[in-house]
Amino acid sequence: MMTLFHIYRRNVPGSLLSCMLLLGMVLLLAACAPAFSADSTPSVQSTPTIGPTFQKQLTAVPTVPPYRCGAWASNTAPSTFSTITIYARLTKDVTGVAGAPAVAVVHFKFAGDATLSQRPTSDGGGYVTFTLPLQGRQPSQQPTTVDVAFTVAGHQVQCTPAFFTPR
Repeated sequence: MMTLFHIYRRNVPGSLLSCMLLLGMVLLLAACAPAFSADSTPSVQSTPTIGPTFQKQLTAVPTVPPYRCGAWASNTAPSTFSTITIYARLTKDVTGVAGAPAVAVVHFKFAGDATLSQRPTSDGGGYVTFTLPLQGRQPSQQPTTVDVAFTVAGHQVQCTPAFFTPR
């Protein structure tokens, strides 16, 4: 039994057949399109209005603290018996603060918290360094943090902690 496709295939060259099939598909797609009327007008959307009570609902924008500091480790993947350096910097606005004493506390997993005995004072750029001998106190693959705090005008400024994970 011969289908319509076979009849066309024998009598119509391939490129013409492809064009006819493509035209048929376009017409089918056009038949599925939504109806459009030239006399229809689009609806006008109203302008949104913000009431005066709206701003009363907002929370205040937080202020940036005058002093900021951060701490970081010289090596974030040391061996369990190595010695690393913990750095910290204290700034007021974007300028380093000189003369501020700092203290560091290491949070070991099993050995507990250890306050480092060094008490450095920040240099002209606001930097301090602490030497931290690990001595096997932190197990391999166990992350730990080091908290650093500066004292400025009788107030303590807590830094974002340094971290490392012995390998």
